[in-house]
Amino acid sequence: MRKKHILTVIIVLFCFQISVGQEPQKLNSVEIYNQIQKLNFLGSVLYIAAHPDDENTRLISYLSNEQKARTGYLSLTRGDGGQNLIGTQLRELLGVIRTQELIEARKIDGGEQFFSRANDFGFSKNPTETLKIWDKEKVLADVIWAIRKFQPDVIVNRFDHRSAGSTHGHHTASAMLSVESFELANDPTIFPEQLQYVKPWQTKRQFFNTSWWFYGSLEKFNAADKTNLIALQTGVYYSVKGKSNQEIAALSRSRHQSQGFGSTGARGEETEYLEFINGDALKEKKSLFEGIDTSWNRVKGGKAIGELLTTIAAAFDHKNPSASIPDLAKAYAMINALEENQWTPLKSAAIKEIIASCSGLYLEAVAQNQEATPGSIIKVKLEAINRSSAPMQLISVTALPIETNTPHNRDLKNNILNNISLDLKLPESINYTQPYWLMENGTDGMYAVNQQQNIGIPDIIREAKVVFNVQINGIEIPFERTVVYKYNDDVKGEVYNYLDIVPEVTTSIVDKVLIFKDTKIKYVGVKIKAGKDALKGNLQLELPKNWSVSPKSIPFNILKKGTEQIVYFEVTAPNKSEEAIAKSVAIINNKRFDKEQIIINYDHITKQQVLKSAEAKCIKTDLKTNGEKIAYIMGAGDEVPGSLTQLGYSVTLLKPEEITAEKLGNFDVVITGIRAYNTVTALASKQNILFDFVKSGKTMVVQYNTAGDLVTENIAPYPLKLSRDRVTEEDAEVRFLVANHPVMNFPNKITAEDFQGWKQEQGLYYPSEYDKAFTPILSSNDRGESPKNGALLIASHGKGHYVYTGLSFFRELPEGVTGAYKLISNIISLKSSENNPSQKIKN
Repeated sequence: MRKKHILTVIIVLFCFQISVGQEPQKLNSVEIYNQIQKLNFLGSVLYIAAHPDDENTRLISYLSNEQKARTGYLSLTRGDGGQNLIGTQLRELLGVIRTQELIEARKIDGGEQFFSRANDFGFSKNPTETLKIWDKEKVLADVIWAIRKFQPDVIVNRFDHRSAGSTHGHHTASAMLSVESFELANDPTIFPEQLQYVKPWQTKRQFFNTSWWFYGSLEKFNAADKTNLIALQTGVYYSVKGKSNQEIAALSRSRHQSQGFGSTGARGEETEYLEFINGDALKEKKSLFEGIDTSWNRVKGGKAIGELLTTIAAAFDHKNPSASIPDLAKAYAMINALEENQWTPLKSAAIKEIIASCSGLYLEAVAQNQEATPGSIIKVKLEAINRSSAPMQLISVTALPIETNTPHNRDLKNNILNNISLDLKLPESINYTQPYWLMENGTDGMYAVNQQQNIGIPDIIREAKVVFNVQINGIEIPFERTVVYKYNDDVKGEVYNYLDIVPEVTTSIVDKVLIFKDTKIKYVGVKIKAGKDALKGNLQLELPKNWSVSPKSIPFNILKKGTEQIVYFEVTAPNKSEEAIAKSVAIINNKRFDKEQIIINYDHITKQQVLKSAEAKCIKTDLKTNGEKIAYIMGAGDEVPGSLTQLGYSVTLLKPEEITAEKLGNFDVVITGIRAYNTVTALASKQNILFDFVKSGKTMVVQYNTAGDLVTENIAPYPLKLSRDRVTEEDAEVRFLVANHPVMNFPNKITAEDFQGWKQEQGLYYPSEYDKAFTPILSSNDRGESPKNGALLIASHGKGHYVYTGLSFFRELPEGVTGAYKLISNIISLKSSENNPSQKIKN
């Protein structure tokens, strides 16, 4: 556990170079000097909030870079419940993306990243609901675990623990748990099972990071009593870096690309306010660390180390950093000779990487291939080069996880490259590469992580590593490097990824929701991907016995690893309406392989592999459609087009520049994707064409947009004002305001049962004000709230229909919610309903 913890520290030490993945950090002399200064500060702050992007990067950057404090961010969730502006991934896959965005953000602002097991289940309006779904006891245990591991001198909450009901329930809950943990973390009777790994810890003081926003306005904040606040002047300028603290913070915040939080850096004076909550109150209010010894004197036997590090910093030669190596090596030995304490492993890990940077010591382990299977032998190229005059010897190399040690005893001479070949044997028991928090099924509110030592670790746990044992100035220092894979891209140049451990074979059912509207045969495609060469086996598609699957199995023979093959099964649904889960399973030598490999690959984060059960939802339903041709204008990204294709519609993705009257003439319905009017600037100049399309007798369906940052205020042919109204309780009662409206009856009869089984929420950002031309169809509300009637609005415009809906079709359709399929089919069929004598619109 200690090794994993130390590696996390190493990663975040290098805080001013934006690097993605495992690309080696190459510090310049200014960055090295800053890290030497940080060695001599032994104070820590833990910042606590609920989600990725909740953190105040200005304060984290200030504490880490100006104060030189060890600064951590505990995000209770990984952000699974949000929306995704850069792709179609939602839920746990979005959580994987946002986890990596946080890790990249910390590389920039200098903080460290931690999590609890809490799952971001979506928007919550009060902390009572939040803590019920989260399992309060487990999340409280995780917060206390984080405090005991990190041992912060100071805790800072992003949110106010006294503000229940006034903000996101997750926000308030994070602060409430932090406050409750303040003293409990020091009580050995609380979660005693943790104490075999950590000790009780009492934080010195706790704050709430307040601002004018929490007061409602700047005027109210300026008039407020600030007796209990401390003001930190965070608008500092780092002349050696050429950046202000705000500019660094903006770079960090801009890592949250999936949430659209690109930020512009600012300059000049800036003040952050912290309200004292718990612990020892400040007297002078000049420093969060008042009364706390942040020197090496706080560690038994540490005084001499502090004095030596002060001397090293004072004598540091920016033109020749290697001159500091002898004293740094001496300090490293002194640190490792101390009795074990919280600071020894942290400072030991930091100083040895500083030594490597001062000497230009470059150590790397590169696999021949990016993927490997358990039990295989992978060829690894080791590179070791000392680019200084400091005497060094490579004593040996240790390959992990098997821990095979190979002696080398070779001098690492100045600027002489050493390439070494290594055959690394992977044990059969090595874990597949995947987010450890997704390895077992959790609940709506919690991830399942059963190993206490793993709770809170931010990233995937990778086992394939190489330890270079290097003697520097007579002192042997181990440098651990995770095995990577790299290649040259003609555009990007050198690209790094980690080595991924993969199953021998993965499969995936091509369509994740399969709609059977009758008992005709449907051809179901299954993709097979080889994880190794010469792959032979049989593929099965497993469904309940009353579903017919032919053939029973399909043999496959794939020669080269990484190659994919698609095969098809004939599936016939039962006569009665039913839902079932189809599973694709590959059988090799009587061993079952039932995982689907999902690759998440964006330029701003490390490439990720996620392994999920290879499943699809099969729905036998009497759902009816009318075969309309649909033009779909993608917004922030969703999977609705694929879902509509499953219903049998002809769906064409239409680019904004293709929106012309002539082009639209080929379609019956235009649908805009989620947040299209937030993200597609070109729509502002296309509204007249779209409204004329409606006037001509067609249908336009606009899915939800957020209330701010619209590319045009005229998103509808009549006045329509969006709000933040939403119904977060997916099981909230839905009332039919116009039960005889065609949209509720044709071609499918909509009943209350069709709103059962919805996922995460009913809808969001409902219009709160709208022209009398609109007919509100549905009404619903969360418990204790007033009715929200803006979920589905329909207006006649010329000969056609304009529809605005905040219902979460983008979540429900990919999840296979039958009622959502029926309702979207009826919306699409509005024009067709006019040709049905039984359907008449009655407002």
